[in-house]
Amino acid sequence: MIWHSTGEFLAMGGYALYVWGSVGACAAAIAGEVLALRLRRRAALRLLQQQGALRRIERAERARGGERELAVALQREAA
Repeated sequence: MIWHSTGEFLAMGGYALYVWGSVGACAAAIAGEVLALRLRRRAALRLLQQQGALRRIERAERARGGERELAVALQREAA
């Protein structure tokens, strides 16, 4: 579609409410997911600190390297 002005672009051929509403809803969902991820990460780190496991896990990760070793260390701590 060819738009001759900014107004025509924003109007989206008469479908502006649907188009911009969809863009807004998608942006809100992405922002909500980012916020939720940050909150869950903080809660997980807080829990690990309370259990005293965070330092041991970080040391194990540095000593061995890699995600597999981190997963094994987390499983040991949970047991």
